[in-house]
Amino acid sequence: MFRGHSPAAAPPRVFGGQLLAQALTAASRTVPGGRTAHAAQIVFLRGADPARPLDFHVQDLHDGRSFGVRQVAVRQGERAVCTVTVSFQDTEQGPEHAVTAPAAPPPDRWPTYAHALGPMSGRLGAIPDVVRPFDLRYETEPPWAGAARGPGRPAHRAWLRAVERLPDTPLSHQAALAYATDLTLVDSILLGHGVYWGLDPVTMVSLNHSVWFHRPFRADTWLLYDCESPTAGQGRGLACGRFFDEDGRLVASVVQEALFRLGPRGHEGAR
Repeated sequence: MFRGHSPAAAPPRVFGGQLLAQALTAASRTVPGGRTAHAAQIVFLRGADPARPLDFHVQDLHDGRSFGVRQVAVRQGERAVCTVTVSFQDTEQGPEHAVTAPAAPPPDRWPTYAHALGPMSGRLGAIPDVVRPFDLRYETEPPWAGAARGPGRPAHRAWLRAVERLPDTPLSHQAALAYATDLTLVDSILLGHGVYWGLDPVTMVSLNHSVWFHRPFRADTWLLYDCESPTAGQGRGLACGRFFDEDGRLVASVVQEALFRLGPRGHEGAR
């Protein structure tokens, strides 16, 4: 069993990207050396209190010749918070292909997140604190600006990198990217309806979230996060994302499904 904690400046509920990153870290500490994660899926059960520690119970589901699987049950006391399944693989060479990165001006052409926020910083609750570990720069206009103009294309792009230099271990970069996958992805759902956190009566809670690591990368160098929502309906929205490094290589893919309701904010039991 592993124990994790939340940062002092935290949202009212533990950030989903934090849960995924910590569970991935716990699972990775139980596999043979040389194996790294290639996929992780998290299913959220209920919100977690950031003032209380999190317990990560890792179960060994499989250790094969090339692959291994771990399941992580995350709890606060007697309350189940989420379950995470992580698959690991030995390093292997094989045939390759990948989609091409979208054309995007370099990150130094775009304002920092803090600069883009401007007077909005006081209206977005804990979102700026969640973003703080990363230098985030929208390559499209900030989602709150897009939402203010009404329903639009449910897509956006952003450059991001960890603020601090990270250790050279692959796990450090995978965990950092796992955290970052949850920063802006579901904003694409909101853009399709012209609403945004803290500005409109919207309820959005992550239901499940998956990430696939395709190639080695560094999370402390610039990565382009290309996000799009292909559909929303029946009280749920789906968002898909791709991470490209500065050389245009596809390094990771993400899919997230979220509870999505317009109107006064509901309570957590609505999940």
